[in-house]
Amino acid sequence: MMQNQVCFLLSYIKYGDNDAVLHCFSKDAGYQSFFARGIYSARNKKKAYLFPLNQIGITVVPRRNSGGIPTISKIEMVSQDYDFADVKVNTVLLFVADFLNQVLREETHHSNTYSEIGRFLNALYSGDLGAYTAFIFKILSCQGLSPLPGDGNYLDPESGTFSASQTHSFFTEEISAVWKQLASAADIYDVALKRPLRRSFLDSLMLYYKFHVTGFSEPNSLEIIHQVYE
Repeated sequence: MMQNQVCFLLSYIKYGDNDAVLHCFSKDAGYQSFFARGIYSARNKKKAYLFPLNQIGITVVPRRNSGGIPTISKIEMVSQDYDFADVKVNTVLLFVADFLNQVLREETHHSNTYSEIGRFLNALYSGDLGAYTAFIFKILSCQGLSPLPGDGNYLDPESGTFSASQTHSFFTEEISAVWKQLASAADIYDVALKRPLRRSFLDSLMLYYKFHVTGFSEPNSLEIIHQVYE
């Protein structure tokens, strides 16, 4: 029986001349991989749908054996909410998709994460180009990895607790205060950070994920997003 799903595209890999493997995240099934046959063929216009964090509707042919991956029989774009020529938005989408493709691989069902991706995209498409830092912070909460609240002025990234003394150069009193501010904010997307602080905060987030997500490494697009916003 054919299955219909709506999902966010996290990454894709060209397979042969005309095919691709798509890595997606859906509300009901979490992280999944699909085979898209012929999507790179000359007559197929659907390859234009392959961009980071695009929300796509797909019809899937169930796997014939336990070792294969489902094949997509139909793919459609759910909505078009932004200008495809906006370099800065595209850079943010690429970075966040790279990040999610790492941290969501073990997620098989998480509606909160799916909804949060939608909230982030709404903020980004509304002009908040710095929303990615708040979003990456929020994913910690979705995965139960947020630091424990405390009275200390310095966050210890390894233990996830606040202490009276600094334990890592990235986690200054100023950066640790940003972590506390976001943790207590009614809406994290209302917290605005100036560029130098945003960069330092993002670096602290990447380090925190290295300590708390097995196998996590900085996305290849991290340096690109730093360059775009310098």
